[in-house]
Amino acid sequence: MIGKIKSYDEDTQTGVIKSDEQFYEFHVNDWSEPVAPIIDSDVLFEDEGENATMVTLIGSYLDHQEAVKSRRTAIALALFPLTGLFGGHRWYLGFYKLAVVQTIFCIVTVGFGIIWPCVDAFLLYTGKIYKDQQGRPLK
Repeated sequence: MIGKIKSYDEDTQTGVIKSDEQFYEFHVNDWSEPVAPIIDSDVLFEDEGENATMVTLIGSYLDHQEAVKSRRTAIALALFPLTGLFGGHRWYLGFYKLAVVQTIFCIVTVGFGIIWPCVDAFLLYTGKIYKDQQGRPLK
């Protein structure tokens, strides 16, 4: 069957796959890839009741090492006042929850909101932020 990983807990090493409006649990022992499971990845798996076995990645998720997003674009989005204040660089890199938090923080703390995107731009420039949400390196 084909599904999408909806959750994965590194502590318990278990996750949930959604396929055709049904949910299947899996354990890392049923995972056949060298990389850890990533939420929203498309997977192929065998259905055994409420459990998924022989879980493998399919599609573009097979090669997580190919750079897709640009560090320069992320820095520009962080430094541009409008997009920086609303977490444009975080949206671009796929960190949606953090982007929402940053947007709310910047709206609530009107004057201090400019500090966060400047710090993020510095972290991007120095390589401290070096991957997108999917774990791929930045160009």
